[in-house]
Amino acid sequence: MLAVTQMIDGHTFIHLDWFSAFQVVCLGVIGGTLSGFIGSGGAFFMTPGMMNLGVPGAVAVGTNITHKFGKALMGSRAHGEMGHVDRLLGLSLLVTAAVGIHLAVWINTSVFGVEKGQSGSPAGDLYISLVFVGVLSIVSVMILRDALRGREEEGPNTKLAERFSKIRIPPMLYFRVADVRVSGWVVGAVGLATGYLAGTIGVGGFIGVPAMIYVFGIPTAVAAGTELYLAMFMGAWGAINYAWQGSVDIRLTMLLYLGSLTGIYIGAYGTKVVNEKMIRVVTGLIILLCVFSRAIAIPMYLGKLGYLDFDRGWDPYFNSASKAFLFISGISGVLVILYSVTKAYLRRQRVQASLAAIQG
Repeated sequence: MLAVTQMIDGHTFIHLDWFSAFQVVCLGVIGGTLSGFIGSGGAFFMTPGMMNLGVPGAVAVGTNITHKFGKALMGSRAHGEMGHVDRLLGLSLLVTAAVGIHLAVWINTSVFGVEKGQSGSPAGDLYISLVFVGVLSIVSVMILRDALRGREEEGPNTKLAERFSKIRIPPMLYFRVADVRVSGWVVGAVGLATGYLAGTIGVGGFIGVPAMIYVFGIPTAVAAGTELYLAMFMGAWGAINYAWQGSVDIRLTMLLYLGSLTGIYIGAYGTKVVNEKMIRVVTGLIILLCVFSRAIAIPMYLGKLGYLDFDRGWDPYFNSASKAFLFISGISGVLVILYSVTKAYLRRQRVQASLAAIQG
């Protein structure tokens, strides 16, 4: 685990040895690979991963949301060139998303007794873990249910979007690229929820993208591109808010980049050679395993707060089990992706060799 020591001026400092730094880079590689393959920011893996390494919850979220800004910037530009970004929708969502992020940062840092410059608190870590487990349990079950039902062949279910389209409370906003007209109140509610979750656990896209597809009824490609455009601003705003509270470690951010910028290309290539149903199944299972990993650590925080009475000597075992489970799930997911990529590459080589033999 990373050692956290109290400094003379009242601020805390996370000491990094070479092995701890290597583990953070590994988190970046795995998270980046999963991010490129799944189409999310990978925060569902990197945030709990840093917490398992001993990084306080507020610092893990603040560091990861800072890391998210750079990736969203690049992804948004690529989607923008393809015409998949509705800037007006993204900016409309940003209005309340900024409020949601500020609220989340305030709860993470002030409500749970984390003073400016301090690292964290057991109550704050428990709160982040409970939100993480609660939200991503629902998300993983929904993904697996849709994948097993074969919804990708039928297209997104439009029933929810049809219901929300009947809400005609002014102001009514029309988004040209998405080609939808939605009540500003609905847009505001979605933005607030997305910002709050991005600021609380570093995961906003898992709410933003499905909401745009199922609530607004817009195409999947536009939803993904617009969410990245939104995430670029949310990442910057979240980084500023957490940095002001002293909850961003730029060294950890750079180490995550070192790994994730390599892994994301591997994952992105995997989407070209793996069918949609398999991507959804792998996504759902990995998220579910990450949820289980974080749930294992919850008794440790409950014990520190006095809500559970057991020998504190068990804490390292809870943390080690949580950490091992997380890495096993992440590495397993990456191996599935690498296997699919390697298999597709070898198949392509055989086809090219056969064509060369025929032409020769």
